[in-house]
Amino acid sequence: MFFDTLQQQTEEARAHLLRAPVLAAIPEGRFNLDSYRYFLGQAYHHVKHTVPLMMACGSRLPARLEWIREALVEYIQDEYGHQEWILNDLQATGADAEAIRHGRPDLPIELMVSWLYDIIQRGNPVSFFGMVHVLEGTSIALATPLGEQVQKSLHLPKEAFSYLYSHGALDQEHFRFFTKLMNGITDTVDQQAVIHASRVVYRLYAEMLHQIPITAPGQLQQESRHEQPA
Repeated sequence: MFFDTLQQQTEEARAHLLRAPVLAAIPEGRFNLDSYRYFLGQAYHHVKHTVPLMMACGSRLPARLEWIREALVEYIQDEYGHQEWILNDLQATGADAEAIRHGRPDLPIELMVSWLYDIIQRGNPVSFFGMVHVLEGTSIALATPLGEQVQKSLHLPKEAFSYLYSHGALDQEHFRFFTKLMNGITDTVDQQAVIHASRVVYRLYAEMLHQIPITAPGQLQQESRHEQPA
């Protein structure tokens, strides 16, 4: 089945993402408030494009893929407005949510979003599902467990984690739907388009994760010593 092939063909790119230092920093307590705000800010700037990208994909699909266009209608209904959840989370951390709304992402996310719009328009529109493969698969593996660790270490209210907690559970259902959708793609040109897009998005999303500011191990030890009573 194509989904298994997709997983196999993107294994190296996925491994690069999982080597992002932030993933080791979280259980070690080196993920700080600035780290979380940075992650949410970058998430806002790609999540706000999810529905427009789905619409762009749907508008470009050929008639032979009408069944995928039908599936996109359901995706759009489920994903609409999620960027506002992220701004609410940011506000709950004390960040200036409106400044982030009107700001710009760092280069990896800007390039990721721009590339997706471009490949949908000039290439194969099913390339969009490379983003779905990366982001929903990553959410299932990381969102809920890492969210719980971050909430505990940063002592933030649950209201600051609606994006992470909802997507950990929601994306499990989405990913089952996505798996079935991918297994319906039998054209080799379409399959290669999804594989290539997945690799590109894995690389760019991983670069964002690699850029998340974290506390260095030595700095954490120094802070711990300073906090100890004389």
